Amino acid sequence: MAHINDNYLKLKAGYLFPEIGRRVREFTAANPQASVIRLGIGDVTQPLAPAVIEAFHAAVDDLATTENFAGYGPEQGYAWLSQVIIDKSYKPLGVELKTSEMFISDGSKCDCSNILDIFALDNKVAIGDPVYPVYNDTNVMLGRTGDADEKGHYQGVVYMPCTAANGFVPALPEEKVDIIYLCSPNNPTGTVATKEQLKTWVDYANAHQAIILFDAAYEAFITTPGIPHSIYEIDGAKTCAIEFRSFSKTAGFTGVRCGLVVVPEELTGTTASGEEYSLNKLWNRRTTTKFNGASYPVQKAAAAVYSDAGWPQVKATIDYYMDNARIIREGLQAAGITCYGGTDSPYIWLQTPAGLSSWDFFDKLLQECHVVGTPGSGFGPAGEGYFRLSAFGDKDKVREAVKRIEQKWGR
Repeated sequence: MAHINDNYLKLKAGYLFPEIGRRVREFTAANPQASVIRLGIGDVTQPLAPAVIEAFHAAVDDLATTENFAGYGPEQGYAWLSQVIIDKSYKPLGVELKTSEMFISDGSKCDCSNILDIFALDNKVAIGDPVYPVYNDTNVMLGRTGDADEKGHYQGVVYMPCTAANGFVPALPEEKVDIIYLCSPNNPTGTVATKEQLKTWVDYANAHQAIILFDAAYEAFITTPGIPHSIYEIDGAKTCAIEFRSFSKTAGFTGVRCGLVVVPEELTGTTASGEEYSLNKLWNRRTTTKFNGASYPVQKAAAAVYSDAGWPQVKATIDYYMDNARIIREGLQAAGITCYGGTDSPYIWLQTPAGLSSWDFFDKLLQECHVVGTPGSGFGPAGEGYFRLSAFGDKDKVREAVKRIEQKWGR
């Protein structure tokens, strides 16, 4: 009989969002008359931009003709898409990249997981707490950790508390680490790191020969001037950082699937014998072996995001969601609930009222207000006592959800 990967058995509970789905299904089955408003999982609700749809249709039509048919494309993505992203999204930040440093994918969730393929298991990993669960769970699945302790922290991982006291930006690790996960704008707290704070991390990584895995999936939602949209806005980042971006929330591609990874050519790791080796070459080898590339229509649609017609349309949708975030944030504040985020990200991180635990508040909010959110403890032990609400909803439903919360929890 085939042996399983026992590391999966270390995961003490089901992945956070399926558990939320299970509880919501049970509630709606028992209460079919309830009008449930979902502000939990960060799925988008607004349609794709017209320019994106037009490009999608045109690309599908290409597949219907011999002259324009596209089969296998480059596993790394079409250079014309990488170039338009560089020109439209990176160069305005003062960041120069080569198309050979950009890898188009089917989403940053996969990328944040798959990047671990090119790193040895004996690397010491530092992860924020609370944090996007994929960072933690994929390291457990690979076998980089021991078992979890009573708090839910896994042996072998350095956890960096992200609390109100430190503005939800973790302090530098006190022990030597090799791989560091950073996310700004942060999921789940909705907070951002300043240029000065990121400079501290870049300097630390270069001094300790560590690699930063920088998740910038929500960079398009930043509204505060001066907040970095890319780690490469920081001097020295190209020798210590890999960046992930996503079209999922930026352009509503949660059901379309497209993302990207930037691995600078200057970036190196060391072999078991201590020799330096290019991480760009390793990721290219991994990509060409295990991935056949995002589909041609998807990449054409992604390129249209940055077109003269497409970007204003995409930005209008981003503004729609950020107005939802404002409505949630201001409504919670009016109710006397302490909250963070919602200014530079579509997430609002609130302190659960009345001393309720994260899951108790989830159940109470669902049962009494018919509103779905995400328990903070699902993002790590330090998230206990907090709760995440998403702005990716219909505006009228967002207003109704906030009204219900205010009526229940208002002071």
